[in-house]
Amino acid sequence: MQLTLENPKNTKSDTLPFSRSNPFQAKVLKNINLNGTGSSKETRHIELSLKDSGLSYAPGDALGIIPENDPELVATLTEEMEWDEEAVVIVNKQGDTLLLKEALTTYFEITLLTRKILQQAVAYTDNEKLQKLVLAENANQLKEYCYGRDLLDMLRDFGPWKASAQEIVSLLRKMTPRLYSIASSLTANPDEVHLTIGAVRYTVHNRDRNGVCSVLCADRVKEGDTLPVFVQANKHFHMPEFKDKDIIMVGPGTGIAPFRSFIQERAINKATGRSWLFFGGQHVAADFLYQNELEKYQHDGVLTRLDSAFSRDTAHKVYVQHKMLENSKELFNWLENGAYFYICGDKEHMAKDVNEALISVIEKEGGLARDAAEAYLKDMQQQGRYQRDVY
Repeated sequence: MQLTLENPKNTKSDTLPFSRSNPFQAKVLKNINLNGTGSSKETRHIELSLKDSGLSYAPGDALGIIPENDPELVATLTEEMEWDEEAVVIVNKQGDTLLLKEALTTYFEITLLTRKILQQAVAYTDNEKLQKLVLAENANQLKEYCYGRDLLDMLRDFGPWKASAQEIVSLLRKMTPRLYSIASSLTANPDEVHLTIGAVRYTVHNRDRNGVCSVLCADRVKEGDTLPVFVQANKHFHMPEFKDKDIIMVGPGTGIAPFRSFIQERAINKATGRSWLFFGGQHVAADFLYQNELEKYQHDGVLTRLDSAFSRDTAHKVYVQHKMLENSKELFNWLENGAYFYICGDKEHMAKDVNEALISVIEKEGGLARDAAEAYLKDMQQQGRYQRDVY
């Protein structure tokens, strides 16, 4: 399998560096599931070759992948709408054309709905429900409808349609790259880049849904295939300039990715600063990602401390923030000693809880009022010693 969206064979001029608009076709060297038997999660460890790409990256950077839509979803769309998948459609303002099947597979977002799409789609149907939904006073209902639904839902819910395939695809947005924190050090792995990708699968509105890129990587990309990729620098999430600085890393689940990169880099560069990792998952037996690697780094002294929390293995759920609070005295000592503090992972819950726990640690161990503890953390942030990579 070779994804062919924008740069099928790396044939563009060698004078053009590979980038978001000119991605490199990276060969898949390894694609394995990191989770053990009985896990409710599927986390892929993917190794890609960057040989002859000229691409480089630093710990903390991200890799962009330009994905393809699920062929089964594309087939369902064309069959239900009785479209000719071999029909030629215009895909952009420049007048470029693709066959409909290719356009729906490689060029357009078909798994996301926006308010604008529905507002424009109303011109192609007499459906009263849609005409009512797009009224200004129903803005909240419109937003709620879009959440978790896709193009197929819209076409099923608001027909019959008096629109051609061309008119429908003209409503759609161009496929956006998916960005993943890089899970390797280029110094430690020359010509390679590693990713840690959690497969997103869920059921909502009576249909099974899949993450466009994560399930592509989990189900359809095999070793030897290629993926169109580019490097996205992250200036706001990087290691300390000096190797003698201590680092504290909080990365449950796939949030471990950039910290694997950090640890590999420090091992190669023989950093003298201490390092402390807080990792979390559901079950220690099935969800301790990179366990052997991390324990070896700890044994070798590259990783000074490794504290893990597995929420489903105890009567009361224990998360990484609880481990921070348990070790509040030592944690605060590290901060007072100039340690850099990093968070990577879920923005909605984990990052907020970790931030709250960190303020509590500073309050308690520093003998500070809440507003003074918040000011302490803000000062760390301004010094570049408190960095977050959340999504």
